[in-house]
Amino acid sequence: MRSDDKYFIQKCLDGDTTAFGFLVDKYKACVYALAYSKLHNFHNAEDITQEAFIKAYKNLRTLRQWDDFSVWLHSIASNLCKTFLRGESRRIDNKFIEDQDPQIFDDFSLESYRDNLADGLVHDALDSLPEIYQQVLTLYYLGGMDSMEIARFLGIKPTTIRQRINRARSQLREGVLDMMNEAFKQQQLKASFTFNIVETIKNIRIQPTPTARALPLGLSLTVGILAIVFGIGLNLNVTDSFKSFTNFISTIEPKTLSIGEYPVDVIKISDNPIMSNNEQNIPNLENALFMAPQAEGGTWTKKADMPTARNLLNTSVVDGKIYAIGGSSGHGITQAVEEYDPATDKWTKKASMPSLRYILTTCEANGKIYAIGGICGMNTLSTVEEYDPIADKWERKANMPTDRYWLASANVNGKIYAIGGGSFNNNAGENLSSVEEYDPLNNKWTQKTDMPVAGMSFACAIKEKIYVLYWSNLFEYNTIKDEWTKKSDMPEKIGYYSVCSLNDKVYVIGGRSIDDIELPIVQEYDPVNDSWTRKTDMTTARYYLSSSVVNGRIYAIGGAQGDPFRMGLTGISTVEEYNPDATGQNMKFKGKLPTTWGETKMVLSK
Repeated sequence: MRSDDKYFIQKCLDGDTTAFGFLVDKYKACVYALAYSKLHNFHNAEDITQEAFIKAYKNLRTLRQWDDFSVWLHSIASNLCKTFLRGESRRIDNKFIEDQDPQIFDDFSLESYRDNLADGLVHDALDSLPEIYQQVLTLYYLGGMDSMEIARFLGIKPTTIRQRINRARSQLREGVLDMMNEAFKQQQLKASFTFNIVETIKNIRIQPTPTARALPLGLSLTVGILAIVFGIGLNLNVTDSFKSFTNFISTIEPKTLSIGEYPVDVIKISDNPIMSNNEQNIPNLENALFMAPQAEGGTWTKKADMPTARNLLNTSVVDGKIYAIGGSSGHGITQAVEEYDPATDKWTKKASMPSLRYILTTCEANGKIYAIGGICGMNTLSTVEEYDPIADKWERKANMPTDRYWLASANVNGKIYAIGGGSFNNNAGENLSSVEEYDPLNNKWTQKTDMPVAGMSFACAIKEKIYVLYWSNLFEYNTIKDEWTKKSDMPEKIGYYSVCSLNDKVYVIGGRSIDDIELPIVQEYDPVNDSWTRKTDMTTARYYLSSSVVNGRIYAIGGAQGDPFRMGLTGISTVEEYNPDATGQNMKFKGKLPTTWGETKMVLSK
């Protein structure tokens, strides 16, 4: 079988779309690796790789030197990455997706977060290196290319490539390279990638490069000028020339205005998150500020910011004070522990958590706080550490029987229940339904009846019962009977919220919608009536937050905004207090909002 690029390019130009599949198979790994080295996101890199091949196929007739196909493909992919990054830098965080199937949230469990976590771990390792080292290392390990192939792909001498690879390796800490290599293996393109490209291009028609024809002297100059200005071929067919000109115009990237500020008055909050106009979903200005209508019941008040801005943190309460533990700051995992006193509205730094981990759970019992499970590197943990707020000290305790992260925990009668979560030890992702009871006094764990579903869980306790949420599904666990009961589903189909209990009712705070929009909504569940009620929204829309209750008030702490799959997702430090007894709507915004609408930053009129 012929394997040189020229042969397959000719076949493509002759109308054989399957021939392009050989070129895709040959170069998909290196294009994917190149895109990842620039974007540091596996999902986006795959999208760019697909787009690069489709664009290359559409424009194949413009390639003059067929031997330079790989270099040309490199140029296409690089330009697409630049365009993508420019778009990311000026796009709004909120994305409106038309006709999104709600079922996607049932399927979107720990698997997608595992992908995101792998992104973050590899990103942190690569980010410690200069950009030129990041690129060659990614092409070598993710792209599976040797130094000669990388040299040709980048247009650099092979000796230079080998030097960069060696220097990059020497700058990485011991074990990091193995972790990176393993993560790359888990993120290889699927076998169906080539098939999908070939199926897509079957509907795209390309023409062979037209043969130049002799022209009358009077026309040659005119056509030459047109060819230079408009980039059309020398074929005098008027229809084809017009099509070529139209295609040329369509490739021009539209320009947008630089960011400016406009004062706006919010008069009314729309009942619809997305307004319809000519059968196309168009984001509405007022809905850029508020996702849903406000509900009566309680008010939110801004409090002192948490010193360490972070998301995926946990909070627990001891003696009227809230302890914010761990999380991600956008620069990596933080072991920070900070104490908040609602009475004085002040934060105090405390002894850091000993173990480096996040996406764990914390729970108070007998005046101590227990940090349980989580992730460190590529390992799911069973680690349990006890924090004594009075002594400001940590102590290691008996490990939880099941390694897991993103689990729920709750205290009933002095015992802690660890519920659900996930694990990806030994490179095998798994959603878990296990329930284990921890007795702090005896430092022992006991197996209990499994949760009806498996996966990421959020919980709070009311008397002897624990209420566990798995996305919008609500379950009641009776700790005395060791039994589970299905309850009414949460009306809003969201995830990544925070759960707490107040006045014998369950509160679900914030979260993220199925179309990746952070939400300020607050929902209250009444176990007596098995019913849900919408309460007054938070001032700040967010997800990956934590919440705790002190003296009849809920405190929503930290969290994240924007695309959850963005590398280096930064946390926020915002703290807001909810008073359920107060009446009225949310507090009014003043000053600048932390969002942009296209290239226009919105500022509310004062």
